Amino acid sequence: MLAAMLYGVEDIRIMEVPVPEIGPGEVLIQNKISTTCGTDVKNFKRGYPLLKPPHPYGHEFSGVIAAVGKDVKGFHEGDRVAVHNTAPCNECYYCKKGLYSMCSNMTFNRGSYAEYVKVPEPIVRQNMFVLDNSVSHKTASLMEPFSCAVYGIENCPVHLGDTVVVNGAGPIGLMFARLAVLKGAKVIVTDMMENRLKLAEKMGVWKTCNLTGVENPVEVIRELTDEKRGADIVIEATGLIDVWKTSVQMVRKGGFVLLFGGTKSGSELTVDATLLHYSQITVKGVFHTTPRHVMTALELLKMGVILSEDYIQNEYRLPDLEKAIREHASGSVIKNCIVYD
Repeated sequence: MLAAMLYGVEDIRIMEVPVPEIGPGEVLIQNKISTTCGTDVKNFKRGYPLLKPPHPYGHEFSGVIAAVGKDVKGFHEGDRVAVHNTAPCNECYYCKKGLYSMCSNMTFNRGSYAEYVKVPEPIVRQNMFVLDNSVSHKTASLMEPFSCAVYGIENCPVHLGDTVVVNGAGPIGLMFARLAVLKGAKVIVTDMMENRLKLAEKMGVWKTCNLTGVENPVEVIRELTDEKRGADIVIEATGLIDVWKTSVQMVRKGGFVLLFGGTKSGSELTVDATLLHYSQITVKGVFHTTPRHVMTALELLKMGVILSEDYIQNEYRLPDLEKAIREHASGSVIKNCIVYD
C-alpha cells in the first residue's frame, strides 16, 4: 500500500509499505478520506520533538473496515466508521480523577495518510463508531478536531448574551465560534485572513476583526464591548504566544480566558500578575479531548451543527499530500483532504 512518512522538517515521502497486520482487538481500515490539520502543518514545518523521524504521518480520517481482529465486538467487515486517534487507559492517576485528556498512558495512532490504517484495541473499544448513511466520510473525518472544540467549550462558562472573543479563525477557532454562537453568545472572531473571517460570518458570529496591521488589538476588542470593559470570555485558538498574552488583556474583570492553541515548545507567557489578582481573571489551559466529548462531537456532526464543505476546501490524491499541506499552511484554505479509492 501507499503511505506517507515524515522524514524530517518539510520532508514528506510517499512510500510503498506492507499493509499492517492486525492482532486481537484491532481493526484494519481501508481509508476513504484523510484531512489536513494544523498539527500536521506544525510537524511538517518544525518537526515534533517526541517523535523520532521517520514516522507515520497524519491522524484525521474515516473509512471502511477491511478486517476485524479476534475478540472485536460491535464491528464488522464493511462497516463505515469514524475513528479518533487516541484513547485513554482508564487506569492511571489522571484517568481515575476524570482527567482523561491528561492520561499518563494515552494510546496514540498516527499514520492516517495511508491507504490502510490499523486501529489499536483501546481506540476500537472507546473511540470508534459505526456511521449510518446520513454521515459522509468527509463529515466523519472532522470528528477528531471537533471533539477538541466540544471539550474546550464545555470548559468555558458561556452564558446567554455573553460576549465571547475567539482569537484565530482556523479550523478549531471556527468550531469554537460556532459552538459559542449556539450557546447564545455574542461572538467576535479575530484573524488576519479575510477568507477565514468571511466563513466566521457565515457561522453566525456578531463581529469579525481583521487584525492585519493593527497595533493594539486589545483596544479594538474593548471598543466593541460596553464601557470598554472587555469580553466576558476570550478563547485563544492560534497557538501564538503573543496572542496568548493579548487574550488575557482582552477580558473583563472577573472574566474567563481559555488557552487552547498549542504553542511552540519553550514558549513563555509573561502576564502582569496584578491584572490576574485585582481583576480576578480566570485563565485555564485545555488540551485535547475525552471519549465522552468524542461521542458528543459525532452526534453534533450528525445534527449538522457544522458542515464539512465549510471546512474542507480541496481534494487531493496521496501523491500530492505535500501540496495539500503547504496550501493549508498558507492560510488560503481552512483544511484540505486526501481521497482514496
